[in-house]
Amino acid sequence: MMQSPVILSGQEQEYLLHVLEAALDLADLGQLFLWSQGQLQAVLPHRVLVCMQVDGAGDVLRTECLHGGELPAALAEALCAPDGGLAHAVRERWRRGARQPLMLEDGGSAEEGRLAALGLHNALAHGSEALPGGATFFMLCGLPQRPGARHGHFLRLLLPHLHLALQRIGPAVARPATRSLSLRETQVLRWLREGKSNDEIGQILGISALTVKNHLQRLYRVLGASNRAHAVARSSMLAPMSLDHANR
Repeated sequence: MMQSPVILSGQEQEYLLHVLEAALDLADLGQLFLWSQGQLQAVLPHRVLVCMQVDGAGDVLRTECLHGGELPAALAEALCAPDGGLAHAVRERWRRGARQPLMLEDGGSAEEGRLAALGLHNALAHGSEALPGGATFFMLCGLPQRPGARHGHFLRLLLPHLHLALQRIGPAVARPATRSLSLRETQVLRWLREGKSNDEIGQILGISALTVKNHLQRLYRVLGASNRAHAVARSSMLAPMSLDHANR
């Protein structure tokens, strides 16, 4: 039975056009992160995006795991580990199937059970085997609603752009900050990566929201960032930062 075509509303077409236009200029991993947390969320909201680049022999060259907050190391390992990571298992399942967008949710399969155990509950995955530069595979985890045909259609339309962006950009390169962060700045950065507002960070640390804002302005200068999302992206690409206790 032929599947009914997906008809996009005018607003969906407008959102999708913005996503596609922004994807054309992605040049590094930080920009891909900002795009995944900004424009992409408008059409495919998700918690974690796993990106895999594969060579012509089928070997995974690299795996990137993009998350809006501070991704727990155990979760990143469970998703992306070369030996036994869930993303690798889902990619194999996709390759054995029709190679169409694959939707996973709480269910009976081994992959779905592992997804639920990680607290993500659903995922949408798709990849390419025939585009230039080898293969790529993408898995969006933790969608706020059950993935359906509409979500799969969006991912099919975005796949060539995701593929070319991942082929174009290199892996994250650790860079030093312009100076080491103070203990307070490190604390503020931690809660910034958790998605907390200035008021929330201030309540956690026992300081005013204005003081938090001042710390953030200094963080932006140290990290070379222009806003909160950029600071999170830059911090994920920095070499380990030592604490400057003299600036507490």
